[in-house]
Amino acid sequence: MPLLTRMVGTPLAIDIWAGAISALAPLLADRRISSGGHVAVAVGPGQGEEIAALLRPQLANAEIWTVEGGSLEAANDLARRLREGFHDALVGIGGGRTLDVAKHAASATGLPVVTVATSLAHDGIASPVASLEEDGRKASYGVQMPIAVVVDLDYVRRSEPALRRSGIGDAVSNLAAIADWRLAERECGEPVDGVAVTFARTAATSVLNREDGIDDEAFLIALAEALVLSGLAMSTAGSSRPCSGGDHEILHAIDHLFPDTARHGELAGAASLFTTFLHGDDELARQIDACLRRHGLPRTPAELGLSENQFAQAVLHAPDTRPDRFTILEHLALDERGVKEKVDAFVEAFHR
Repeated sequence: MPLLTRMVGTPLAIDIWAGAISALAPLLADRRISSGGHVAVAVGPGQGEEIAALLRPQLANAEIWTVEGGSLEAANDLARRLREGFHDALVGIGGGRTLDVAKHAASATGLPVVTVATSLAHDGIASPVASLEEDGRKASYGVQMPIAVVVDLDYVRRSEPALRRSGIGDAVSNLAAIADWRLAERECGEPVDGVAVTFARTAATSVLNREDGIDDEAFLIALAEALVLSGLAMSTAGSSRPCSGGDHEILHAIDHLFPDTARHGELAGAASLFTTFLHGDDELARQIDACLRRHGLPRTPAELGLSENQFAQAVLHAPDTRPDRFTILEHLALDERGVKEKVDAFVEAFHR
C-alpha cells in the first residue's frame, strides 16, 4: 500500500510502493501540484512509451513528451516546450538522466517538479542538483528540489540489477563525504550543518549493514528512503557537501579522464572506500568494504575496469574538479609519487 508522507519542514511528499505510476493521477490532483491536471510529463526512453500509454487515460489534460538523453541541450529543449504551453507542474518519469533533465527544465521555467523514479541508481531522485552532459562532459547544476517524489517498486524491480546496486554505493559514500566535511571544519573552520549530516548519515547507515538485498522489497524501500534522505541532506545544507567529498571528486575525474568506466554509484562506492582508507578509519573502511562485497559492487581499480596507474591519475586530477571543496585529498596534497604509494597500499589492503 502507499507510504505517502511529508517530511517536517520541507514541501516534499514521498510515495514508495508497487504500482505507484498506475495511481499517479490522485497525487497530481493535489492542489499544491495541479488541481486541474494541467501538467507536462517527461518520460525517458525504454519503458517510457509503456508508461505514457498507461498515463494517457488518467491524465486527460496532460501533455506527455519523451526525453532522449541526459544533456543540457535536452533540458533546454524541454524548457522551451514548457514555455510554449500552459502547465501547473512538470512530472519527470524514468531513470536519473530523465529526472535531471526534468529538474533543470522545471527550474528554468519556474514550475514545480514531481520526480517519479523507475530505478534507484543514485541520489538524484530528490536532490537539488542535476548532472547533465555538455560538450561531452558532465557538469552539475543547482536546481529546485522536487515538490513530490514517487518511487514505483514494480519498475525498480524490472530495472537492471546493476542499477539497484549502484544506488547502494551512492548512499554509502555519504559516510566518506561527512568525514571530509568534518575535516574541513577542523582544518579550515568551514561551518557544518548538523541536520544535513544527520540526514546523510542516517541514509548511509540504513543500508550499510543490512543482510537482505536488491531482490527484497524491504531493502528496496530502505534504499529508496536513503536516496531521498540524501536529497534532503543536500537541500538542507544548500549544497552537495553532505553527500559529496573526495570520493565524488575522484569519480568526476574518472568520468572526465576515462568516460563510461562505471556507473555513478559504483564509482562513488569504490572511491569512498579509498578516501576512507586515506582518512585512516579502519573500522568504517571495513564496514564499507563488507557492504560493497555483499552486494557485488566494485571496490578496487581493477574491479572498476581501471589500471592502478589510471586510478592514480584520477586521484591526482580529482581536486581540480571541485577547487572550492576541501577534502582528504586537498589535506594530504599528495604528489604523483605519494598518490602512487597510497593507491598501491590501498590495493594491497583490499585486493583479496
